[in-house]
Amino acid sequence: MPGSFIDTNVLVYLASADPAKADRAEAIVAAGGVISVQVLNGLANVARRKLRFSWPETHAFLAPIRALLTVHPNTIETHATGLALAEQNGLSIYDAMIAAAALHAACDTLWSEDMHHGLVLQDRLRIANPFRAD
Repeated sequence: MPGSFIDTNVLVYLASADPAKADRAEAIVAAGGVISVQVLNGLANVARRKLRFSWPETHAFLAPIRALLTVHPNTIETHATGLALAEQNGLSIYDAMIAAAALHAACDTLWSEDMHHGLVLQDRLRIANPFRAD
């Protein structure tokens, strides 16, 4: 059954002062989905550096996300797919690795504010900006 993969940039809005974006991010997480270890690493980095969370605050921020979402592991297969996606689609390495994890997790939607809205990868993964007002 296809599902949703959530990029780091969407999860950052869980701690946002922008109530509309925070509410939208919460709704996406509440609906369930998948993230990768790379997403968790990126989120921890943003929490510490940009949000200036303490270590206890960082752990408290990450724990419910790990509990609510399925965490897809980083594998050599994901890495190989990510390299191919970067080469074929002009994605950054980091974005391509996120997309590769979404493909390997059999997701059909990748929620991301930073990637190209509407792009379809391998005829089965659509990138969608959840904050876009279409």
